[in-house]
Amino acid sequence: MKKPAKRISDLVSPRQQRNWDWRAAANFIAGGAGGGLLLLTAMAGLGPDATRTAILLGLVLIAGGLTCVWFEIGRPWRALNVYRHFATSWMTREAVVALVLFAAGGLALLTVRPVFVTLAGLLGLTFLYSQARILAANKGIPTWRHPRSISLMMATGLAEGAGFLACVLAIASPVVGFPVLAGLIALIAIRALAWKMYLGGLITDGAPDGALKVLRGIDLKFAVFGHILPVLAIVAVLAGIPGRANLVLTAGIMVVAAGWLLKSTLVRRAAFTQGLALRHLPVRGRGPAGAAAKPGWATVTGPKAG
Repeated sequence: MKKPAKRISDLVSPRQQRNWDWRAAANFIAGGAGGGLLLLTAMAGLGPDATRTAILLGLVLIAGGLTCVWFEIGRPWRALNVYRHFATSWMTREAVVALVLFAAGGLALLTVRPVFVTLAGLLGLTFLYSQARILAANKGIPTWRHPRSISLMMATGLAEGAGFLACVLAIASPVVGFPVLAGLIALIAIRALAWKMYLGGLITDGAPDGALKVLRGIDLKFAVFGHILPVLAIVAVLAGIPGRANLVLTAGIMVVAAGWLLKSTLVRRAAFTQGLALRHLPVRGRGPAGAAAKPGWATVTGPKAG
């Protein structure tokens, strides 16, 4: 039986990208959280055992994410080519930073000297920033290329790192210090603001309908489980409610899980291509050209229609 011909709108409308699968998403998911954890560990001034545990966890997360994206390559050993484009590629910069980061992280694990712990933290922040720029450099995906995606990826990476740090401390000690809890609340609030600004920016500037539908679909869940409930749990801890370690652990897990849901959704489900865009509809003969057209987009505004 002959297949029905596709409509023109189906051919030119945005489509969900299929090139980056769960393995690529895992690099952003685990690597961003690991980078944030290394930075916050350096800032927290923990004891030797807690510092080693947090640094080891951060390195494992980053290594796990890079391993996943390595297996995504059809010919894995061709991954060495990534080091050839440092001047132009954020992916190359991420890979170079990772090499130095593992060296500094290894020294920090062995010695727990502040200089190496601090260096590992700064490199963790650099790694997180490189990942955010990798996503924004993909100009063919409107939800990735939006400038506010960088602040969102940075904010969620730091919030996830704070969540992991809270989990480490909750397991290691029945009492988690006020600075860590206050910092976690602050980073949760920053992430919530970054998410609101990012989603608002997409709605204002225009984005594929499918992408906005997906992102709006996780909005309530992300707010409740990633922000509201963790803050309430931490407030309960600060109020002296019994079972404080369990509350901190639960809050940390929710912050991390919500961030991973966000990044998985952004990289896989909300990644719609640009599609066809016309600044003006053509006209035959005399008369003015028609309005701009972007099939499958939520909004079309004059100069941004192309």
